Amino acid sequence: MSGGLYSMQSKEFDKTLDLTKVTPYGDTLNDGKVQLSFTLPVPAGAEATEAAKQLLKKMGFDNPQVVFFKELTPGYTFFNCYGNATHSVDFTSIYVPKVESDVMSMEEIDSYIKENIGRPLVVIGASTGTDAHTVGIDAIMNMKGYAGHFGLERYEMIEAHNLGSQVLNEDFIAKAIELKADALLVSQTVTQKDVHIQNMIELVELLEAEGLRDKVILVSGGPRVSHELAKELGYDAGFGMNSYADDVGSYIAQEFVRRAKK
Repeated sequence: MSGGLYSMQSKEFDKTLDLTKVTPYGDTLNDGKVQLSFTLPVPAGAEATEAAKQLLKKMGFDNPQVVFFKELTPGYTFFNCYGNATHSVDFTSIYVPKVESDVMSMEEIDSYIKENIGRPLVVIGASTGTDAHTVGIDAIMNMKGYAGHFGLERYEMIEAHNLGSQVLNEDFIAKAIELKADALLVSQTVTQKDVHIQNMIELVELLEAEGLRDKVILVSGGPRVSHELAKELGYDAGFGMNSYADDVGSYIAQEFVRRAKK
């Protein structure tokens, strides 16, 4: 009996990984299991649960299940749901533009700058525009850094200046001129109504008007920033989630040397 059950399970569960047809992984390979949470503007109850299930079906999920729901406030219900995705992606066909540089450690970056540049690089960073969030720029700039990655202030061969948050683009550029900055780091966290895109574009336009755009390495970062978006908006590089000071420092140092050789 147990042998028959094992045989049946082996047929039921597909363990073949096909990178041209990748589906979500939940309990077993290729099961397509997805966890989804959302809020509907309806009162909590059986009707709300059924509405959530019907929505999951229309989104293309098989076997929709509501495993938890809670009234947030009268007339609004939050749901945790499960379903099986019916679609797959061809992983082998995916191309994502990335920052092209070899990531080095802090010590390696300092040595690289000493050997190839011979002086500290001046780097200024800020959360510009109306953005009041400093977590991102602090993680890259501050001496203590983030998640075991020391910030640029700790580097021997990088003169780092963290201007903080809500720095107007005009003031940012003025400081860059004063300090003769080699690189500008722009952190953008607030993204409602694409305010980060508007602010990033404004900075590029102001730099171009001052004749400075080609004289500095311009880098942007944030949770909604990708390298592709940054390049599209006129930046040299963009760093998104899970980026650290050594990623940014490696790029700046290598990009400076590349430009010097032209």
